[in-house]
Amino acid sequence: MKHYIFIVEKTDTGFSAYAKDDNINAITTGVTITEIKRNSLEALNLSFEHLGKKPVTADHIIIQLDIAQVFDYFEINAKAFSSRIGMNPQLLNQYINGSKEPSHKQVSKIAEGLRQFGKELVEIEYA
Repeated sequence: MKHYIFIVEKTDTGFSAYAKDDNINAITTGVTITEIKRNSLEALNLSFEHLGKKPVTADHIIIQLDIAQVFDYFEINAKAFSSRIGMNPQLLNQYINGSKEPSHKQVSKIAEGLRQFGKELVEIEYA
């Protein structure tokens, strides 16, 4: 199954997203990540309709945010999270504020920590 990556950027009113593929003219906006994904699918299928291609489903869409936007959007405490994944808190803050670019290895470490945290939250029964 082919996937279509949408690069998401924070704006003053929410988010904007555009297809990473230069051959696809699909741009959209939204207030939440859920809305961005839904609108990205609609924009992609409108572009495909214009090109005479078959429509795709949401399973074909990948929403891509950089590390700083994830921490901003979800308001994650960087100090606590860095401790959780065994990363220097000053280094993580440099990645978040954009003063330093994380390596692919560091992005993977952060992403895996976020996924693990999400899995743990889903498994909790709340009282």
